[in-house]
Amino acid sequence: MHKEAYELSERKKLILRTIIDAYIAGGEPVGSKFLTTNKRITLSSATIRNEMAELEEMGYLTQPHTSAGRIPSEKGYRFYVDSLMRNYRLSSDELRALNNLVQNKISELDSVLEYAGRLVSSLTNYTSLTVKPRTDAVKILRYKILKLNSDGFLLIMITATQTVKTKYIHMTSATDDDGLIRLERALNELMCDIDMNTVTMPLMMQLQAQLVGYDSQVSPVMRCIYEAANESDSGDLKLDGVNRLLQYPEFNNIDTLSSMLEVLERKEDILDVVSKSDKRLINIYIGNEIELAAMRHTSLVFKTISSGSHVVGAIGVIGPCRMDYSKVITTVEYLTLGIAGMISDEEEDSDIYDGYE
Repeated sequence: MHKEAYELSERKKLILRTIIDAYIAGGEPVGSKFLTTNKRITLSSATIRNEMAELEEMGYLTQPHTSAGRIPSEKGYRFYVDSLMRNYRLSSDELRALNNLVQNKISELDSVLEYAGRLVSSLTNYTSLTVKPRTDAVKILRYKILKLNSDGFLLIMITATQTVKTKYIHMTSATDDDGLIRLERALNELMCDIDMNTVTMPLMMQLQAQLVGYDSQVSPVMRCIYEAANESDSGDLKLDGVNRLLQYPEFNNIDTLSSMLEVLERKEDILDVVSKSDKRLINIYIGNEIELAAMRHTSLVFKTISSGSHVVGAIGVIGPCRMDYSKVITTVEYLTLGIAGMISDEEEDSDIYDGYE
């Protein structure tokens, strides 16, 4: 909790939360007259006005016009998210829609993220984003060998980003099924989840020692693994429901909207934000916290999805600063947790290889 939280009385906190809740719901400045109708605030209009004036002096509220009510500042939203926001309870329909996604076995992560993006945008009524992370080099987590004919076999590699890479390997000498089984076992024992640049000669000799009689296959296999592991991934950002931004007055200004759309289309800036984020918690950036001038009226909420210690993607929401944070955070957290569990289940069941059997 921020130090300044202790400077706010419970009365000020109640007034601030009520103003922000009302502004998120209606988008109109909130005045003292509105607050007197709230049953939880048993204060006179004069007292409420004084409290609002003090909250404005402290930087939690602003007044867009002299005669208007107050609206939250970025500092007000930040305090609200960190200290005042109530937990959102998903409805039965929302739970059903989210559970339908995570219960349907979809082996390709790209398909999962695409569906998840559409669902989040629909449930929250904001623009959703889905991200595949940047990687300088691909780590391979598991290997599968599928014999195609007497001359060659398919080496199937599942990466830390849950993508599947395949390489056809021509056999220079006859290799029976037992040899391929031993090769697959040795690769999974020795060559999983390591930086290929750190592979040493002793490790290569250990691999060959496990494949006596079939060691002629080691060199072509290792060459293919090196190629797959060094195919860098620049990451990808996909958006869904961009048209939903037009519903909010914050984006009625054509210059504001076009500048933000330019940032979203370029993708690199958003990918930078995601790549530098906390991988364990939900990330909430409000207005200027994004450090992009074009998104100063915008909030960005997202959470990464991990499989073990590896980040395989991220799901989030872009909307106005007066976003319904409680609903967005609950929806994103529930979905990312479900997808992470689904990926873990698939790894245990080896379903990722079903398309190759």
